[in-house]
Formats: sequence, structure tokens, C-alpha cells
Amino acid sequence: MGAEYNVELNRRGPFREGDYIQLLDRRGRSYLVHVTRSNLFESHLGNYSASDLIGQDEGVWITTNKGHRLMAVRPTLSDLTLRMPRLATVMYPKDLGAMLFYADIFPGARVLEAGTGSGALTMTLLRAVGDRGRVYTYDLRQDMIEQAEANVARYFNSWDNLEIKIGDVYEGIEEDDLDRVILDLPEPWHVVPHASEALVPGGLFFGFVPTVPQVDELVKTLRSQRTFGMIETMEIMMRQWNVSGRSVRPSHRMVGHTGFIVTGRRTSPRQASDSSAE
Repeated sequence: MGAEYNVELNRRGPFREGDYIQLLDRRGRSYLVHVTRSNLFESHLGNYSASDLIGQDEGVWITTNKGHRLMAVRPTLSDLTLRMPRLATVMYPKDLGAMLFYADIFPGARVLEAGTGSGALTMTLLRAVGDRGRVYTYDLRQDMIEQAEANVARYFNSWDNLEIKIGDVYEGIEEDDLDRVILDLPEPWHVVPHASEALVPGGLFFGFVPTVPQVDELVKTLRSQRTFGMIETMEIMMRQWNVSGRSVRPSHRMVGHTGFIVTGRRTSPRQASDSSAE
């Protein structure tokens, strides 16, 4: 995929040719711009040559030909996740953040992801494991794989710690000695026996599913496998607040239910008397 992986390469310093830049107007609206010498930013606010951003510091204010002022910053991973081209629904940043914490994705981890989709989860994992870790991601569809590769390339100039595969993890997992197995699939319970074999002792299983029946089936399967303990289920809600002068109130809109998170730890085989560890 690339000769060198270095996330700092395109996250610090002045803007470079090839960067993706986010322009924000005074009303908080944002516009994603690819910085090339031939690209022209065009909107109802006016035009601006993207090449003029090369060498500028992040946070600079630019002026369009119509006199409108825009601030230029690098988009966060959250920004890209919500705006990237997609062929499938992506996990929301609130769930991706919870995944990093509750799945305890650490630098150097060996992580298997299934359900590559458009690559939002892949990018989140790739940055978290760092250049000493490795991410293996599976999907059944070639068009998904191609879209994910394109989206990953938007955020990372190059990488060599990512393997993208076409395959069905319901049938089995090729890798072993995995620290984490992360699933965003319709029927993740089919993967539980394979995850049990592939995970290191103490390794962590993470499943993301949208409905209660899926949660029920996944948790029952994890428990019946008898090699998973500390099984937990949760959902994440996020609500922004409006702060303006003396008016401090919650926003009328919130990101409510998007899915359930189910986690479990790989253990030695459990006996019937060990049910309290579930």
C-alpha cells in the first residue's frame, strides 16, 4: 500500500500539496477542499485557488473573490467520517470513540476488523494501532474495498500496516495471535467461535449491532462459547449544548440510538460454576 506509514506526515506543519483542507465560514458551515495546484474552490461565497493554501499555517483566514472570509484547518477524523464518500452507513464518531476506549485499542495492537464498508472504522483503528500495530480488515464486496481504500488514502499519505481482504469471516479467520476482533456485521454471532480461536488469552471481542434481537443473539452466543467473560452491552447517546450569552440549553437535536456495543474478553474455558464472570 505504501512504503512508509507516518500519521504525523500530514497532520502537522504548514499545508502541503495533496492535503485535504476544511474551510469554515462564519456560520459554521464547512467545505472540504483538496489542495492541488490546479484545484479551484468554488461556492456561493466565491472562488479561491487551492494552490494559495500551500505553505500556509493551519487556522489561517482566507478571502474569496467575493470578499467572504473562511478559516482553513485540517479536517479531524470525525469530520472526514461524516463527509466521506460511502456505499454503506458508517459508524458515528460517538461510537468510534467508545470503540477505541472500551475495546482498548492500543499502539502496537494486532486488530481484525470485519465489515470494512466505507473505511471509517478502518481509519480509526489504523491511527490508533500506530506504525507498530497491524489492522486486518475483511469485506465481501470489491466495491466496498475500493471505496475504503480511496477514503483511507484521503487521510493517510501512505501505510504498510493495513491488509484489506475480500473474504467471509462467517466461514473462518485466517489470522491468529490477535489482540482485538472488531465486528460491524449483520450476524456477528457466526464469528464468535472463530474469534475465540484467533484471539490471544485476554484478547477483546467487540461487536456493533443496531437492534435488540441482534444483541440478544450475540450475547447468548458469547456466553454459550464458554471462552468469553466480562460480557457487557451498552449504547452511546450524544447531545450538544447551545451556549449564547445567558442562554445555555441543550440542543433540540441529538445523536440518539445508532447501535449497541457488545464486548467480551477471551478467557480460559469456563465451568458451569463460573457464571458470575459472564
